[in-house]
Amino acid sequence: MAPRCTPGRYRRMGWLASGLLYVAVAVVVVSCSSGGDSEPSPGPVASTGGARSSPATSVSPSPTSPADAAGQRAIAAYVGLWKAMAEASHTSNWQSPDLVRYASGSALQVLSGSLYADHLNGFVSRGEPVLHPQVTSVSPSEAPTTVMLSDCADSTNWLQYRTDGTLVDDEPGGRRLVTSEVRLHEDGSWRVTRFAVEDLGSC
Repeated sequence: MAPRCTPGRYRRMGWLASGLLYVAVAVVVVSCSSGGDSEPSPGPVASTGGARSSPATSVSPSPTSPADAAGQRAIAAYVGLWKAMAEASHTSNWQSPDLVRYASGSALQVLSGSLYADHLNGFVSRGEPVLHPQVTSVSPSEAPTTVMLSDCADSTNWLQYRTDGTLVDDEPGGRRLVTSEVRLHEDGSWRVTRFAVEDLGSC
């Protein structure tokens, strides 16, 4: 019989509330008993909306500071990660390659660990969160390698279900403050390295 994890607060995003990622990792590890090996694009992004560019005119892009460029790439990585997480949650695919594309370190461990726990319990999610990330700091300003983001993420329409189609619990989704660190990696990509999710109604 497959090992199972205690659901606890399994409303999507809610299980991360009130703690940094390494704390959530410990919760996942402690609450699961295993009989075998366990494996472990921006805010609402402005869309072109299909606008057609004029072939007779070329417009030069506005100059962008290193801090602005870093902030844009960090937001793209953050939004890309949660979209990848939402997509993976529909099948509890803890091995989704898109998670590795947008996350590293404890952020990757916690999200893949959450999906693995869902896989063991037979949980899947539907929908996705609504995001509104903003840059709160960039450092160092001249050649940024770290960007901090703040988001009021809404998980109202991103909920967990059992295989029989019933909700995992009766706790509503809602708005939560999410603080994230996004870092520049050696390969030139920006990835979310850690984050904290606050209680429901914190923003």
